[in-house]
Amino acid sequence: MSFSNHLRKLASSIWDSQLTHPFVVALGDGTLSEHVFKYYILQDARFLGDLARVFSAGAIKAPDAESALQFTKLAADTIVVERSLHENYGKRWNMTPKQMISVPMAPTNHAYTRHLLAVAAVGTAAEITVVALPCAWVYCVVGQHLLRKGPPAKNHPYRDWLMLYASPEFAEVQVWMRKKVDQWAKTAGKDELRRMEDSFIISSRYEWMFWDMAWREEKWPV
Repeated sequence: MSFSNHLRKLASSIWDSQLTHPFVVALGDGTLSEHVFKYYILQDARFLGDLARVFSAGAIKAPDAESALQFTKLAADTIVVERSLHENYGKRWNMTPKQMISVPMAPTNHAYTRHLLAVAAVGTAAEITVVALPCAWVYCVVGQHLLRKGPPAKNHPYRDWLMLYASPEFAEVQVWMRKKVDQWAKTAGKDELRRMEDSFIISSRYEWMFWDMAWREEKWPV
């Protein structure tokens, strides 16, 4: 079994629970309220800024030029491609890009991004790839799961979101990340492998919590 598949097996119960979360179910069938979706998009817009920083850290620590270039591309695509999706929704809500990224981070979003940035600051290229892998891989799995019966209707309120994350182009991101994880895991020591497992599990938990955060429109309690 490859190391990336080993990681997914470790997190299987967490991943399975994401597909049945009420936010994901409502997103797929189009019944999710726009108010809740707007909360999610604005929080995700904040998340993407830090995710791009994580990929940039991967470029700095990459052990070879090809990996460094790919990490740099991932950082750019995170800003250009995914932010473009968010900004299109922002136009619907008469919000400028500046207004979208000025929304305060919710507690779960803040905690998740601090987890990613902490690993980016002190981890190896393999650890950085692993900590960000659930984000790319989960969205691919969710997108493909929601479109398993075919593409959404043209009047589906969240068609653009579904089409992006179920697309073959987006799937290529997690394929490349898993390939690098499997490659680098072969030469990693026991301590590094353990840290990679821990980071993957924590990020997987935060992915579930991100859906839940949006579903509850989480706010700081004090």
